[in-house]
Amino acid sequence: MTQYIPFAITAAYLVIAVVIGFRAGRGHDMNTTEGWGVGSRSMGPIVVYLLVAAGGVSAYTFMGSPGWAHDKGVPALYVVVYLAYMSMIAWYFGPRVWELGRRHGHTTQSSAIADRYESKLLGGLTAIIGSIGGIAYAVLQTIGSAYILNVMSFGLVPIWLGVIVTLAVISIYLFRSGLRAIGLTNAFQGALMFVVAWLVGLWAVNWFTGGFDARPIFERLQTEAPEFLTLPGALGDMGYAFWTSSILISFFSIWQAHWISWMGASSARGLRQATTYLPLYYLVLIPMIIVGFIGIFEYPDIAKSDQVAIQLAVDNMPIVVAGLLGAGTLAASMSSSEPNIHATALTYSKDVLQPLFKLSDTRTGRISRWLIFPIMALVIAPISIMEPASLVYILLIGYGFISQLFPTLMGIFFWPRATAAGAIAGLVAGFLVTVLFSFVFVHPLGVHAGIWGLAVNVPILVIVSFMTKPASEATLARFFDDDPARRPAEPEAG
Repeated sequence: MTQYIPFAITAAYLVIAVVIGFRAGRGHDMNTTEGWGVGSRSMGPIVVYLLVAAGGVSAYTFMGSPGWAHDKGVPALYVVVYLAYMSMIAWYFGPRVWELGRRHGHTTQSSAIADRYESKLLGGLTAIIGSIGGIAYAVLQTIGSAYILNVMSFGLVPIWLGVIVTLAVISIYLFRSGLRAIGLTNAFQGALMFVVAWLVGLWAVNWFTGGFDARPIFERLQTEAPEFLTLPGALGDMGYAFWTSSILISFFSIWQAHWISWMGASSARGLRQATTYLPLYYLVLIPMIIVGFIGIFEYPDIAKSDQVAIQLAVDNMPIVVAGLLGAGTLAASMSSSEPNIHATALTYSKDVLQPLFKLSDTRTGRISRWLIFPIMALVIAPISIMEPASLVYILLIGYGFISQLFPTLMGIFFWPRATAAGAIAGLVAGFLVTVLFSFVFVHPLGVHAGIWGLAVNVPILVIVSFMTKPASEATLARFFDDDPARRPAEPEAG
């Protein structure tokens, strides 16, 4: 029976998450988009730090990146680079997003877009296109959770049941407490993940080399399998163009879930403090990627490389350490699926259903809570059970669609001349190109489909914007009031 102790530790995490998440909403009105959607803008710097950090460290960190290190080698390090860039994006844009939201009452990324461009159609369109990436990310995390429960239970929990259990647990506290549940569970999850990643990584290095120096692992690779140490990697499918463009597409992606998380902070200053230290948290990637390199020698023929770190733990580590890795990996996947499920439900109710059916704010707030159930049951669960592609490739496809919103978002912060017609034309064109180059002519010239989409999106936005009428002076003044050139003209005397 001792073999099931790691599974018991992993399953115990589910109970802890429900308790923390369910209690998080006390004292807040969860029937409003302000309360359920952005946690009444009440979370302090530490909670926001762990909310954003744990949201970025997900199933691909504990499963996908070791899996890529096992299969490809150093191409897995693209994750380290792009998370550093995403930290810069959060530091720069986060406080600005928070200030806009506080000043103008925005609760979603798409509501800010609709306000700036004076176009509910554009707001709804960005909500739908952005949700494709968010749902892809939620699918990735749900599959990761199911993998964990399957491996830790030695197959007793099949993938389909793991999907259902994970989503059922999330639904309990997400419905009850919204963003505050995500924030407080992520605070616990984030601390757990950081400790577990280094504990497992150091243990694995010591077990494999007899010390805490990882250099022998790479020296052996250099001698026996040098193809793992250079691009395009051992499988030859991650050349310089795709590796670089995959990093760029991540840099150009500002997720709906990230935007909403930023607005949950209690102040812009607290948010800036939280995002300043994000890169330190993302060091958790290093030990897990090293575990993947160890797996090259220990599990050369593993059927699912995404499970290499979990399999190494179950087979070789002390049962408590293996159980903590299971719990930490489950925490990583849930901490990233929750924000995307929440963001999709919130933006669909706020930016699609409310303007379409002219719903009141109170009704919209209630609907947003209930929308999580059809999103989980009708979209995320069926796709997750089918297990499409590898975890990291699902993520990369999601980034391709999210990035198409980037030019439109730049019109909020930097370019007053951008128009709704230009944004819609560019967004639709970029979306279609991304679809074509993701699924039909896959990544031409080795460049990520999303980059091709942006190459079409940006010039169309610029050209059509110069041909069409911009937003009103009053609206532009609200968004660009720090620019004297954008302030309304003073009335003439007399």
